[in-house]
Amino acid sequence: MQPATQTPVIAAIALGSNLGDREVHLSTAISYMGVLPTTRVIATSSIFETAPVGPQDQGHFLNMAVALNTALPPRDLLQALLAIETAQGRVRAQRWGPRTLDLDILLYGDTIVIEPGLSIPHPHLAQRRFVLEPLAEILPHAIIPSLGITVSQALSLLPPDPAR
Repeated sequence: MQPATQTPVIAAIALGSNLGDREVHLSTAISYMGVLPTTRVIATSSIFETAPVGPQDQGHFLNMAVALNTALPPRDLLQALLAIETAQGRVRAQRWGPRTLDLDILLYGDTIVIEPGLSIPHPHLAQRRFVLEPLAEILPHAIIPSLGITVSQALSLLPPDPAR
C-alpha cells in the first residue's frame, strides 16, 4: 500500500456472506476495516437477509453496508478489501457463486473511477435493493456521482420487493 497523502473521504462498502458463519464473517470484516491505515468505521447498517443474485442453488446472503472515513486511495482500499476477503476464506470459483465474504466499494466520496478491475460508484449500485437498502440506512443523502441522485432517491426508483 502507498502511504495515504490525500484528504480523507467517506467511502461506502457493501458486505455480503452466504457461506459458513455469515454473521462472524461480516463482523470480522468490519473489525479488519477498522484497523486499516488512516481509516475509521463511522457507521454500520442493519443486516439484511436476501436471496442470491445469479445461481439460485446457494444459500441466502446476509448483506449490510459500512461507511468509512479513509485517506486510503481507491486502489489501495480495494487491495485491502480483497486481502480481508482472502483472510476470511474467500475463493473466487464461480461468478456470483457462494462466498464466505464479498466486499465492494460502492462510493468513494464524490469520486468516479473507471479503471481495469475498479469501478466507483459500483456499476450495479442503482439496480440492487440488497445494496441500496442498507446503504440508505447509513448514508441516505450521499450522492451517487455517476447519477446525480441520492442513495434514498435511487432506492425509491426500484420496484417494490415482492418478498415483502
